[in-house]
Amino acid sequence: MAHIDYFFATVSPFTYLAGQRLEEIAARHGATITYKPVDVLALFTRTGGTAPKDRHESRMAYRAQELRRQAVKAGLPINPRPAFFPVNAAPSSYAFIAAQAEVGNGGAGNLGALAHGFTRAVWAEERDISDDAVIRDVLKGAGFDPSLADKGLLLGAETYPKYLEEAVKRGVFGAPFYITDGDERFWGQDRLDDLDAHLSGAL
Repeated sequence: MAHIDYFFATVSPFTYLAGQRLEEIAARHGATITYKPVDVLALFTRTGGTAPKDRHESRMAYRAQELRRQAVKAGLPINPRPAFFPVNAAPSSYAFIAAQAEVGNGGAGNLGALAHGFTRAVWAEERDISDDAVIRDVLKGAGFDPSLADKGLLLGAETYPKYLEEAVKRGVFGAPFYITDGDERFWGQDRLDDLDAHLSGAL
């Protein structure tokens, strides 16, 4: 059975624009997914990238155009200048890590919907995903117990930095980033078709 390690960020617009296509692709190929939320700004610093606010104006202008175009292609609404960005991604990431552990222990909930729910909250709903009430609401919307927002703090605090270290060691430099069990790497939601082709044996 194929497996995908999915490095993503709950504040990433391109993670948002991936929608739930990864989950559809995985289901089509019988692949499993391990979700690994990372501090994408720290990842940029560690791997030679630059935070959006520090980029040259030409890069920022292009990014704004690309967000608009990719949103149209994905059929998703987007505000390229959301009210709550940048925002502390740690609380939502901790909650996600707790939710994944819950699923691993036989609990209910949809991890793909949860990842999309956090990013949608930022980029389409003007919500602050560092706020406990918002985190609880997104958890509930994806079928999880909202109390995971509190229960998962210790596990999240231990795991979140480990995912960052793993990402750096494995060649991840942005989000979303997909790595197969054969170490094929795909960066960006616009490479999901390539991931699909790889899993089918065409690439």
